[in-house]
Amino acid sequence: MKLTEKINIVFCLSLLASGTAFPHSAVSGTDSTTVQTPQTMRTELTAVELTRRMGNGVNLGNTMEAYRTDKMGTEEASEKYEQLWGQPVTTAAQMKAYKKNGFDSIRIPVAWTNAMAYEKGDYTINRAYLDRVETIVNYALDAGLYVVFNDHWDGGWWGMFGSANPQTQKDAMELYVAMWTQISNRFKNYSDYVIFEGGNEEIGSRLNDVNVCKDSGTLTEDECYKTANLINQTFVDTVRGTGGNNSLRFLLIPGYNTDIDKTCDARFVMPKDRVTGRLLISVHYYTPWAFCGDNASAEHWGTAREYREQNDALSKMDRFVKQGYGVVIGEYQASIDKNNKINHDSPAYFDNFLSNCDMYGYCPMLWECSTWFDRKAGKLRDKNIAELFNSRSRQKEANLSQDELAADARKNIAVNLKKAPDSFSANQFAGKQDKVVAWIMYSSGDYANTYSVGDAYNPDSKSKNVTPADVEITGEGTYTVSLAFSKDSFSTSFCALAVANGERLFPGWIIDIKEISVNGRPTTLTAEPYTASDDGKCTRVNLYNEWVTSVPASARTAGGNKTDIKAVIINRDDWRKITNLSVTFYYGPQKGTGSQS
Repeated sequence: MKLTEKINIVFCLSLLASGTAFPHSAVSGTDSTTVQTPQTMRTELTAVELTRRMGNGVNLGNTMEAYRTDKMGTEEASEKYEQLWGQPVTTAAQMKAYKKNGFDSIRIPVAWTNAMAYEKGDYTINRAYLDRVETIVNYALDAGLYVVFNDHWDGGWWGMFGSANPQTQKDAMELYVAMWTQISNRFKNYSDYVIFEGGNEEIGSRLNDVNVCKDSGTLTEDECYKTANLINQTFVDTVRGTGGNNSLRFLLIPGYNTDIDKTCDARFVMPKDRVTGRLLISVHYYTPWAFCGDNASAEHWGTAREYREQNDALSKMDRFVKQGYGVVIGEYQASIDKNNKINHDSPAYFDNFLSNCDMYGYCPMLWECSTWFDRKAGKLRDKNIAELFNSRSRQKEANLSQDELAADARKNIAVNLKKAPDSFSANQFAGKQDKVVAWIMYSSGDYANTYSVGDAYNPDSKSKNVTPADVEITGEGTYTVSLAFSKDSFSTSFCALAVANGERLFPGWIIDIKEISVNGRPTTLTAEPYTASDDGKCTRVNLYNEWVTSVPASARTAGGNKTDIKAVIINRDDWRKITNLSVTFYYGPQKGTGSQS
């Protein structure tokens, strides 16, 4: 289907500017559902109740969202896309195995543009690809699982929304509407065991991604929020407009970046719906990244501070429950390395995380790419993890009321916190939250070496190969901090110099970089550094931070000159093989402001 009903450019852009949703009549879809008789929809069920029934969830990761290579077209055999990232072809037996192992729901990330020649202006999804997704959905339903599917990273087409070209922005919305019109029509008669999710982590700042749209990156953060809200509203209106069971279907709305704090920002607004109590909200939780991220390498997790951090973060989403929205933690995981070796602290992480979900009535969905679960053998790889997930299944908890479940969870959370040590580290500053301490935040290119990434100084969050030399700030002066690696660290994905409690005790002071040394050799800076704070507590200078797309207005420098300041001030090619990294810097008031005590 080559779309002939083009949306008028002026009308489309005016909608983007005004925040008005696109009318579903603007784009038509011809695909019809293969289920001819509408299945049952439970009209009495609310979104909050639904998430509790969805129980313990899992992702079918790195499978249907695996993205086509440059040499692949949009009409390959569907199973070819499915196996691109090393996963086996999905089977009915696999879905039954998920259910047997204590999972009640499954999230299926999908890259729909695998089968859509959108680059040529054709937004038709190849029918065979739709068929394959529907087959997998039916496998899951037959196994007794709730099913969520979305449009995932999908090759990064989302960056079209941040294009400098208004026509490209307009094309992005037209693509999105066409996509969900076709999907909605295909699944319009399915029961409420099937939930649509409008996107993934890309609905937020990643609308500025440049991997597909090279002229993207034009949106300010406020504009990203506004566009994210518009996309989410368009999703709801498009699905509802296709009729059938979609008039009542539960819809999962991605939070901003699927980040808890960003989603709780007042600029994020849940879409309006023509029916009440049928919307859910999705966020992800990978904190701390050094323990939870890809190839996570943190040595430990489980200090009292880390338990409190997890408890406090997850509690924030309860505001949505109180407003009648179901909350889905669409992705989470703990430490597991590239060899599927599970960190000894991962069971404790999972136990406390799942207790929080039980207490608030969230649905947790484990990010799983044949790491925790052996898809061919049909079982979880670790006995302790298997016992834990089975104990948290809907079947095991079904006899408890939500109040009873929450009470038990609350007790377990309290016990966990009481047993937690203050620190695992021998670092002299560990557990001393009142100290003003300077350190180097660091993640290697492969995340195999990390140290205390994040504005909250945490020397326990480190790889075993890393030896830090942090320093206490006692007043104005020149200081040196360093990191040593017992195994060479290759490249960097993130690096910053930070001062814990700097903003609180030394407000307005600046960090003036004197020298950055790698393996004993000074590094030539590629841009001028600046001092800023993300949280109003920690003072920092980004050395290599690609996530910062614009310099904050609060940035300050030693001489007050803000010309050529950037969040990336080193050439990563100079940091390919690191044995030792050190930073020497002056810390004190800006020139002309006078001393502070």
